[in-house]
Amino acid sequence: MQLANVRAVITGGVSGLGLAVAEHLVKHGGKVALFDVNDDKGAIAVSALGEANARYFKTDVTDEAGVSANVDAAREFLGGLNATINCAGILGAGRMLGREAPMPLANFQTTVMVNLVGSFNVAKAAANLMQHNEAGIDGERGVIVNTASVAAYEGQIGQAAYSASKGGVVGMTLPMARELARFGIRVMTIAPGIFWTPMVDGMPDSVQESLAASIPFPSRLGQPPEFADLVAYILGNTYLNGETIRLDGATRLAPK
Repeated sequence: MQLANVRAVITGGVSGLGLAVAEHLVKHGGKVALFDVNDDKGAIAVSALGEANARYFKTDVTDEAGVSANVDAAREFLGGLNATINCAGILGAGRMLGREAPMPLANFQTTVMVNLVGSFNVAKAAANLMQHNEAGIDGERGVIVNTASVAAYEGQIGQAAYSASKGGVVGMTLPMARELARFGIRVMTIAPGIFWTPMVDGMPDSVQESLAASIPFPSRLGQPPEFADLVAYILGNTYLNGETIRLDGATRLAPK
């Protein structure tokens, strides 16, 4: 898939990794629909990307009907839909047994709903439209790229909910790719390590330095454009399918 031909829905698209992907695609001639819940950042992102290239759709990824309607509307704006990149997610940090009480089940459920169910919900709605696209090289009709985390493999203390949600994203990658293969739709997942995002930017300098020192090489936090570069490569390489790629500088998370 040529980047100039990409017509993409990007969840979590108004900041962090999602915005970096949007910037990269638009820079190379693509068009994007930004699904998020932050109206102010959505307006800023569209202004920066250009109204002809991007549109913001307020979207709760856990809302089945809302996602379906917005995917339909996004396709109309984009003039087609052949890529979906799921970057929406929440940390959902918290210990099973907190100091005052066990974790409320609602906390666990919310994290899984946004990170795992939300990714599936958007991917399902997008694939439903992509299956009708005209086939390109090798019969390709679309690409879905989900975002997991290295915490799917080495979850830390306090990350039971987050790791479970991201482990689910990794686990559904291959069966989704196998099922959608007959339609020419590829499914890939990226598992980022510790990246420089607005979430990290709010941490004290000492914490940021400690995080960077824990990464073997290069000993620094990942940059969102590096994530975007990998998404772009996945979109362009038709033989990548059904796999999760770690993007982490060889880091392995410690227990805490």
